[in-house]
Amino acid sequence: MSSSLGTVVGIDLGGTKLSGALFSKEGEIIHKTKLLLGDKGGAEVGSMLVQQVLEYFAFAKDKNYRIDSVGICVPGISNQSNQSVWAPNIKGWEAYPLFREVRDGLNDPSVPVSIESDRNCYILGEMWKGKARKCSNAIFMAVGTGIGIGIVSNGQIINGASGIAGAIGWMALDRPYSRDYNPCGQFEYYASGTGIARSAESLLSKGCKSDFLVSGKISAKEVFKAYSKNDQVAVQVIEKSIEYWGMAVANLVSIFNPEKIIFGGGIFGPAVQLLDRISEEAMKWAQPIAMQEVILEGTSLNSDTGLFGAGFLAIRNEFMI
Repeated sequence: MSSSLGTVVGIDLGGTKLSGALFSKEGEIIHKTKLLLGDKGGAEVGSMLVQQVLEYFAFAKDKNYRIDSVGICVPGISNQSNQSVWAPNIKGWEAYPLFREVRDGLNDPSVPVSIESDRNCYILGEMWKGKARKCSNAIFMAVGTGIGIGIVSNGQIINGASGIAGAIGWMALDRPYSRDYNPCGQFEYYASGTGIARSAESLLSKGCKSDFLVSGKISAKEVFKAYSKNDQVAVQVIEKSIEYWGMAVANLVSIFNPEKIIFGGGIFGPAVQLLDRISEEAMKWAQPIAMQEVILEGTSLNSDTGLFGAGFLAIRNEFMI
């Protein structure tokens, strides 16, 4: 029998689903699966993930592949110091010992296991197979229900002391402070998908008229539809979001001097059409040389960004790069 081909496993855990892939070292998907979490939480989700990893090892053995490393993308914070995961959308994952559970399940210390936050995996996916290839300094901004960024500076992921670096939903972009910002931060309060819907609801409650938006039935998707029809409530909400996104970009460019900022998540999406406007706003605020050099782009990997990131995480971990 010929020698087995070296591969890696990438696992992308979301709030509602569990995706996985067996990757070649060149980034080709050999085998891919997707499972729904349903109403599972706590140890049920952990066991489900471990079982999925073990099934990839069984598949690889049957097909004469060798799995050299495992990378896992989680929807929250991966605390590298205590090897725990905080995932707010999974019940019982306030400080979940996922690393130990996977290690124990594999029972093979020769196979490296690495776990990172979804936002960090997003930028790794872009560096491997997306818009940030050949970049050593790049940022992925994920805008959906919340807002977060993955940061790679000089080829290294920026995690911070406890894995919280990149939680820019809490970025302060205007005064005065309000207690309304406590659960998510000011930037996220206004410019996330939830924030966009909230802002539209607020304007309607104050008597602003819309031909397309109905109070109690507003989502960010509906606001963008109304925006495309020049609805004045939607225009006011999206224009404010453009200002916030532009200010955030300016701050990130001035602090990190990235080569690229890649936008993804459910809002980008429809907001990709606004990148030129966001860039114009950012130019008002950013360090001018850094702003002239940076490129703003939408992701090309879409829902697989985290999965590719988990695969690349496994490769980086294996070769310690």
